[in-house]
Amino acid sequence: MMNRKFPEKKWWCSKKPAKQETHFNEGDLMAEASFTLNYRGPILEITLSKGKANVISAADSRELNGMWEAFRDNPEQRFAILTGKGEKFFCAGWDLKNVAESGEASDSDYGSGGFGGLNYPRNFNKPVICAVNGIACGGGFEVMLGCDIIVAEEHATFSLPEIKVGVLPDCGVVKLRRRIPYHVAVELMMTGRWMDAEEAKHWGLVNHIVPKGQGLDKAREIAEALADGPPLLYPAIKQVLRMTEMVPENEAFTVHDACSAVEAVNRSEDLKEGALAFTEKREPVWKGN
Repeated sequence: MMNRKFPEKKWWCSKKPAKQETHFNEGDLMAEASFTLNYRGPILEITLSKGKANVISAADSRELNGMWEAFRDNPEQRFAILTGKGEKFFCAGWDLKNVAESGEASDSDYGSGGFGGLNYPRNFNKPVICAVNGIACGGGFEVMLGCDIIVAEEHATFSLPEIKVGVLPDCGVVKLRRRIPYHVAVELMMTGRWMDAEEAKHWGLVNHIVPKGQGLDKAREIAEALADGPPLLYPAIKQVLRMTEMVPENEAFTVHDACSAVEAVNRSEDLKEGALAFTEKREPVWKGN
């Protein structure tokens, strides 16, 4: 399989997002930016970057939701990588300093997909790879749970410490027990204890552990490998997984057959190309139709 390298193109996003064709001065905006975008061919890289801990306020969350929706609707962007600025934090979640100063409520409007945009995004069938480059706690841990493939650097740690500040970990309560054993999830939420990368890997919460500073490289390696694959298959896999998560197995096949992304695969030229390439003993040439 051939892994391609894609050229980079960066943009910085702050509270007032600018059009893509606008160029920013990095030094002027980095302190204010809630996230930065880096375009590498079909791969969109999002780096959380607000403050020292890459925190997210309700306004930041609404902006992230808009970014994820734009990614979802852009046919040229097929994969995303989510990471954090620096080496200490991936994301510390809710911007509690802003909460103390502004009185922002825990049930504020975070956007259509919830906090960070990945709690319950609508019709979101594109793969997201998470490169956890440090502490992932609170809402940052919950944003990570919304990703599909998770790479953790060896020093990464995980926690839902909301219990210590009287906040309910909304997404954690719903999602974490679906990712790891029930009793482990309950203990994490009720005690707020920390989990290191090795334990997270043990419970299947992360896919890969890599040395410090190599998380983004590993995520790029995975994304570039996926980019060489059949374009229609990834949204079909995600759509079926999403639509059948709580459906009994027998009924799930009926849902599977009704999924639009599955129908697109079954009627595609790529399906014919895959079979032809196999019989001709060559690499398939995918066209995405």
